[in-house]
Amino acid sequence: MSKLVISAIGPASSVQDGGRHGTQRYGLTPSGAMDMLALAAANVLAGNPPLAAAIEIGPFGAAFKARGGAVRVALAGASRNADISGRAVAFNTSMTLADGETLTLGFARGGSFSYLAIEGGIAGEPMFGSLAVNARAGLGSPYPRPLQAGDELQTAPASGAAERRLDLPAMADGPIRVVMGPQDDEFGDATKLFLDGEWKISATSDRMGYRLEGPVIKHLHGHNIVSDGTVNGSIQVPGNGQPIVLMPDRGTSGGYPKIATVITADLGRFAQIPAGKSFRFKAVGMAEAQAELRKSAELLRTLPDRLQPIENFDLNIEALHDANVAGAAVSAVDAGTWHAPSTADVEVPD
Repeated sequence: MSKLVISAIGPASSVQDGGRHGTQRYGLTPSGAMDMLALAAANVLAGNPPLAAAIEIGPFGAAFKARGGAVRVALAGASRNADISGRAVAFNTSMTLADGETLTLGFARGGSFSYLAIEGGIAGEPMFGSLAVNARAGLGSPYPRPLQAGDELQTAPASGAAERRLDLPAMADGPIRVVMGPQDDEFGDATKLFLDGEWKISATSDRMGYRLEGPVIKHLHGHNIVSDGTVNGSIQVPGNGQPIVLMPDRGTSGGYPKIATVITADLGRFAQIPAGKSFRFKAVGMAEAQAELRKSAELLRTLPDRLQPIENFDLNIEALHDANVAGAAVSAVDAGTWHAPSTADVEVPD
């Protein structure tokens, strides 16, 4: 059987899927991909169900080698330099690694997480219905921990299918949208400071929570409340007044007041914000949050309709003219762009 061997990989990289659902009543966190759209894009390109397990790659680089046969994979999410044995490859495309070839990825640019889906999915034993890794809880498969060099993932032999690319809409820009509450009344005028302030994500953040750096948000009645349920995107404010946005490996309940909740449609975009980059929040109503969620669900549903074949040989003459090359650009496979010289082309001196 073919396998994909991890030659090198940075921290914050693990196997993730659509998450572990229906178990929060037992105190089990949902886990799952930080950016569900990017996970789905990689899987659709590889011919898998959209929320199947894939490799979530953190901000640092990684390298993967095919052994025992060819392995077909697909890349999506935060952009980074990528090549297969020296040949540059693009994101939002599928590609096949021949036996012995290595896919090398650089540092993430403009985001934090990329996704590598493997054709046929990742072989593992589901734990409570999911392969998603939560290292703190020892959950996940085939490795219930972050991935490391030397790990091997069993894969199906490459199908030989034509490679494809996926046309995705540009990621929305602007503030991260939130629905205020459920305990925003515990902050009084500080809610305005929360919305007007400029925030950055701390380098101490992880899959459990993103710690925010910015204005100090003061409580009206202290920072302890009776513990209640949390969701992905809940924004807790502990005693130091620096909010924490709860992420997929969060606890299922918490005892700090929650000033707001990031809307589901913006969670992936929020998760991709690099540490140190400034952003703001914007309050929206429940109706808008639900409408945006329906749009996100429709985009996920129609991802297969956005697939396009990759032409094996597509030489764009206009692109060559725009490039920094000497002389006129011609195509060796299009006689219309060139002709053999004739005597009329030759200047004869007087």
